[in-house]
Amino acid sequence: MSEIIAYIQRPNLYTFTMPVVAVLGAVFGFITGNIYGAPAIGLPIGALIGAALAAVLAQIISIKPWKKIWGAAAVFAAVGAIFGGFAGIVGGLVVGVSMSWFAIWIGSGKYRAGVPNYYTPAQVLWHNSFLFICALVFFFLIAPLVPVVWLSFNAEDFFTFTPEMLAFKAEGYSLKHYYDFLGSDEWMVPLKNSLIIAPIATIISVSLGTLAAIGLSQSHVPGRQAIMAILISPMIVPLIISATGMFFFYAPLGNWLQASLGLNQAFVGYIKVILAHAVLGIPFVIITVTATLVGFDRSLTRAAANMGADPVTTFFRVQMPLILPGVISGGLFAFITSFDEVVVVLFVGSARQQTLPWQMFTGLREQISPTILAAATILVTVSILLLTTVELLRRRSERLRGLSPG
Repeated sequence: MSEIIAYIQRPNLYTFTMPVVAVLGAVFGFITGNIYGAPAIGLPIGALIGAALAAVLAQIISIKPWKKIWGAAAVFAAVGAIFGGFAGIVGGLVVGVSMSWFAIWIGSGKYRAGVPNYYTPAQVLWHNSFLFICALVFFFLIAPLVPVVWLSFNAEDFFTFTPEMLAFKAEGYSLKHYYDFLGSDEWMVPLKNSLIIAPIATIISVSLGTLAAIGLSQSHVPGRQAIMAILISPMIVPLIISATGMFFFYAPLGNWLQASLGLNQAFVGYIKVILAHAVLGIPFVIITVTATLVGFDRSLTRAAANMGADPVTTFFRVQMPLILPGVISGGLFAFITSFDEVVVVLFVGSARQQTLPWQMFTGLREQISPTILAAATILVTVSILLLTTVELLRRRSERLRGLSPG
């Protein structure tokens, strides 16, 4: 990459770099001006600061880029500390790092490093604009989670940011809501129910979904496309419709299990919820395992059969180790679906099968407590860890299939 950048001509400082960085500075200036009630003043001041920053960084050629970035961040943080205290320091660091990195990226010509040399300026603009659009989409998907996590550490019993929190003072923060969550049967019982229902539903989803994916991957199976569409329909059909259908199906089934087999009502309730969640998780397993089977070398199974291995031995000794990343990925998606699901539980379950999302939904309707935010933060953390595991498994699967370098 450094060799490519070396042949890229630096853009003109006065006609390109400074105006472009000034636009970013105007955006930050407008946002800062809104905070202090003077957006019209912040807009031109931000543009001037951006242009000046680009000019200064362009003149400093003897310092490494990362030192320039942190040096500018330190200056912005110092200014922020004067006008906004600790919050100003944080904001100054964000603005300083962002603007200085952008100024160096534009001024050095690195914005052309990822595109072919023959690209026109319009094509280069679209390439980089597309990357920024993707970054903005990611930001707007993640940004709503930040206030939830932040407010879960509120020292008060309400859903608003206190002056102490905004000033980042220690007395504004507390772990009391996490203690309330971990030390109350009101929350621990639903959590226990979720930890009972989700793993069992995941095991059923993985077992049935893997078998279905392997069967549908065979070219001689008639009506494969229609069967696949039916099996993944729970992922496509609106959840409220699926929940209504499951209610009318599982309610008579539960009555029959109690009347004919004499099963306990609570036990039957768990069976209904687990089966309903398994139905929701099967499509995720089918899709991930089917995607893994696309690159599977079927000559391996034929070779195992020629060596005398029966189908069961071939599956567990040859096929399963190669498709295991897809199976685990589908299982993780099925677990997240079951652990976070609330609509189907409301229709199919009863008070004894109250899960953690159900308790959060009920808490929002009946009693507004920041403990809900603590529970949400824990769910978000679990989801992030599971999705990180899925991504690592996806990369491992690509390496095993030779789609990416080791």
